[in-house]
Amino acid sequence: MFETRTLPPDLESVREEYAPGALVVDVARDFDTIPPEAAENLGLVVESLSPAAYPKEWLPDDAPQALRRYASSDFTIGMPEHGTVTWTDQTTPPVVLVKYRAKGTPTDFLDFLIAEALVQAGNDDVPEQFLPFFGAQYRELADAIPLGPSEVYQVAAALFDGWVGLQTRDEFASWEGRHDRLYDAWVDAGERLDDRLASLPRLVATDRLSFAEATEFACSAIKHERDLPAPFSALDTAAYLDHGATYAVQWAQKTFEQLADARDDISDAE
Repeated sequence: MFETRTLPPDLESVREEYAPGALVVDVARDFDTIPPEAAENLGLVVESLSPAAYPKEWLPDDAPQALRRYASSDFTIGMPEHGTVTWTDQTTPPVVLVKYRAKGTPTDFLDFLIAEALVQAGNDDVPEQFLPFFGAQYRELADAIPLGPSEVYQVAAALFDGWVGLQTRDEFASWEGRHDRLYDAWVDAGERLDDRLASLPRLVATDRLSFAEATEFACSAIKHERDLPAPFSALDTAAYLDHGATYAVQWAQKTFEQLADARDDISDAE
């Protein structure tokens, strides 16, 4: 199921710089979450496995099953919010997994995604999933967001993605002149977001995009250092980088209070 991937020289250089020893493997089938019995096959290619587990008290009563499984002692690799490339540090050494769906991804962009995963895997401050980032504050976040559990999950994953982007984007920018192919892929992917970013408030206001979807899109743009519209621009700050989950919860509380006030104003005007 797992086959070691041969890396081009610039990607090999990124691995040596950020996550020396990390494995990069192709996965023979597509997945959101690899079944635990299949994930344990990683034990054949790594030195050791250390499945993560987190307190169930961190989770709201209506938390999605995927998050409950991740918090449990099951060896859980990959979550619904993870894209074409994911990584785990529940192994020694860390492993970057390239999903089967990557076969349709342009080479330069795919290699950037692998490079991004290597940068994250080599950063001791970045966990592989949002639950340890929020910890017990995930309940506070859920209380602040008047949406269903799946949308709360989506917003949480997006907010975490944005915070990670604040951690990593300076590294991507530094690749100009060193890893130009990967740098150009980072820039190109960011430029492709600009038109949609500008229209996010209108799309949400006209119910053509949910708030959770808009948050996901905006936060994905943070790692590309693009200009964000309000209220998402408040996430592209040093305060968020420094205060993490506490700031994210406060942002959610303030944002939804403002949305509620705006709806009240419209009702009063009518």
